[in-house]
Amino acid sequence: MEKVTRREFLGTGIAATAGSVAARGSSSPPSARAVDRPPNVLLIMSDQHTPKALGVAGNLVAHTPNLDALARSSVRFDDAYCTFPVCVSSRASLFSGLYTHHHLAYNNAQPWPFRFKTLAHHLGRAGYMTGTIGKMHFVDAQTHGFDYKLDFNDWHQYLGPKSKQVAEEIGDPNSGSGLPQIDDLWRDAGDPWTGYIERDNREGYASVGRLSALAEEDHFESFITRESIRFLRNHGKEQPFFLVSSYLKPHDPFTPVERFARMFRAPDMKLPDTWGKVDLAAVPQAIKNRIQYDWAYPELRFPEVAKLHIALYYANVAQMDDNVGKLLRTLTELGLDENTIVIYTADHGEMLGEHGLWGKFVFYESSARVPLFFRVPGVTTANARCANPVSLVQMVPTLLDLCGVPIPAGLDGTSFTRSLREPAAEIDSTVFSELALKSPHPGSMIRQGRYKYCYYVGDMDELYDLRDDPEEMKNLAPLPAYRQKRDELKKQLFDWHHPEKEVA
Repeated sequence: MEKVTRREFLGTGIAATAGSVAARGSSSPPSARAVDRPPNVLLIMSDQHTPKALGVAGNLVAHTPNLDALARSSVRFDDAYCTFPVCVSSRASLFSGLYTHHHLAYNNAQPWPFRFKTLAHHLGRAGYMTGTIGKMHFVDAQTHGFDYKLDFNDWHQYLGPKSKQVAEEIGDPNSGSGLPQIDDLWRDAGDPWTGYIERDNREGYASVGRLSALAEEDHFESFITRESIRFLRNHGKEQPFFLVSSYLKPHDPFTPVERFARMFRAPDMKLPDTWGKVDLAAVPQAIKNRIQYDWAYPELRFPEVAKLHIALYYANVAQMDDNVGKLLRTLTELGLDENTIVIYTADHGEMLGEHGLWGKFVFYESSARVPLFFRVPGVTTANARCANPVSLVQMVPTLLDLCGVPIPAGLDGTSFTRSLREPAAEIDSTVFSELALKSPHPGSMIRQGRYKYCYYVGDMDELYDLRDDPEEMKNLAPLPAYRQKRDELKKQLFDWHHPEKEVA
């Protein structure tokens, strides 16, 4: 008989289960037993939201009253990490419960393999109606277990001729921003907007940003909110639901509507303390190259332009937050909040000028960490914080655990429901992240306790003490005094998965 690997067994979708929450007794949340049906799940996502850009995190610039209120009614994780600071790879991990070297969606052009089942599959088989509205970044036409799906293409159908304005704001084909949503649709014939849009004067791939030409009601965020509310009104009481409302903002294009843009004046923005202060001899060459020249936004080398970009980012955050508030108010108005688990997170962060870097693609905290709030009726305590590091790869087992649904064997993530019930309890936890797999210089990261270690094939490694050096400006890896700690974390990282296996 041919031997079947653990990963292949999981991929069949009929893997043996670890047993239901009910069978485990103490893990079953009160909310799942106190009502006639299992809890609903509303997962609110954004794209490229650094956890530092929140009022509740002490940021005096960020205008996020709705997310702050949600955080204060939830358990807020101070150290939640994505598995791969790139859109597709991170989202595939969040919904499959697998690290990237297992789910194989290595970059933003790689579709999620069909054989690996998602949270939507597992909840759907348990009787949930599953919906995804907004950006999901599947790369191809698969629905990955969702019954109800609205995305960029549906928004452009709604926009009609107004799509031209979006094409001009994006400027170049960019599936991460929705034109095209699926690269293959344009691959044979080329960009259909060629010759039909007015080009701006950007130097790089992406625009620094500007006011949007679209009316507020036509923005993708407004579309997502309206259609999520429609889903809740039409289907919220039929059966248990799992709804993902996934916003694009604050991801580029940095083109907010005027009422949010006028909240933030570029001259009032402060450049990060680390701007222009990185010792280029003490960082990996790939990071040095990006600091010296940013191919997406070369204009940001000028401080006044960088401040404008920062202001527009915060405006994008504020616009997204406003929509989150409308969605959450509707959940309450419909009486669904009492039996709905609400989560807020993002697929990765945004450097926003820290270390002279923009966007993601690095393991620094502002890129690899994400906001994560969990509000579970009958389980979580309001305004609680958890300091234990957790990973988005744990989302699948955690939500299945809370919903009383069997957890499939073979997942990389484990449930952190104990941290939801006892957020102050210290739990020994280690998280991992990956980057640039199947390239000449793949990398991996391990975070354990106060230390973070990063290894890049063929490049300099990094070790940071996040307690004493939260801005990650002093690389301890080359120092003899930290050789033992570096080697200890390096061994644990390689025992988990050796990045040299991922060289292209």
